[in-house]
Amino acid sequence: MKLRAPAKINLFLHVTGRRPDGYHTLFTLMAPVGLYDEISMDVDQGSIRVQCEDPRVPADHSNLACRAASCFMQHYGRLPGALPQRGVNISIQKQIPVAAGLGGGSSDAASVLLGLNRHFDEPFEQDDLMRMGLQIGADVPFFVYGRPAIATGIGEILEPYSHSLPYFVLIVFPGIRISTAAVYKNLDLGLTNCEKKLRKLLLGQQAFDATHHACNDLESYTVAMFPEIAGAKQALMDIGASSALMSGSGSSVFGLFENLDKARNARDTLSRHKETWSVVLTELIGDTDDGNQR
Repeated sequence: MKLRAPAKINLFLHVTGRRPDGYHTLFTLMAPVGLYDEISMDVDQGSIRVQCEDPRVPADHSNLACRAASCFMQHYGRLPGALPQRGVNISIQKQIPVAAGLGGGSSDAASVLLGLNRHFDEPFEQDDLMRMGLQIGADVPFFVYGRPAIATGIGEILEPYSHSLPYFVLIVFPGIRISTAAVYKNLDLGLTNCEKKLRKLLLGQQAFDATHHACNDLESYTVAMFPEIAGAKQALMDIGASSALMSGSGSSVFGLFENLDKARNARDTLSRHKETWSVVLTELIGDTDDGNQR
């Protein structure tokens, strides 16, 4: 099997609170974008194995794709008439930067769940796969869902986002890798400021508007610690983005453009003048088209 695992961006991210178990609750608009990891997967009689040429990606059971395969096989093995648990050989070619707020590991896991489900003739419904995904990570159910959605709870409660999102997306990765756990650990809920911007969206009275609603409560910590993120945001705004925002817990930043020519010019300019940055122009999946890189 050959699979493509898309990245995601958070068009807004409001942290609404913290649960007693330490997880934070969110109100966020998540959308998959056309930047993909490439996954090859073979089902055999051996063990569950994963390999990746990127040394930052673990090659043991801590890898989310490996955990997804194990979780699927455990559930599949409980079905009436199922064959004994099988092995899976997973090979990942990383295109999504690691620890960059784009959800690459969670997307890889979701793609493995979906791919194995297809291989075994769809024994599980989407809701079943989403429940499996939640055992692996809070973002995995979204990638199983696979289209723009409002996420609440810890990110696992998903509602389809029915409004248009007519934006071209320019993703900038400034080369910094940030721990999601560290960002949430150091978040001061008293410094979050997205609720006022998003009040009408919270009430379901308004569609997303890049110039008014792009907001990320996690930026208060990460921008202070990593000024390169603020620099990337400012560069995108200076070059004509309708808005620029850090995705998730960072460090990737994206700019939203309503005009493709303007977005292409921004990509070309930033690629020339910021050689240490990785710059990708793409679209949102499930809205404008299939989210190809441009």
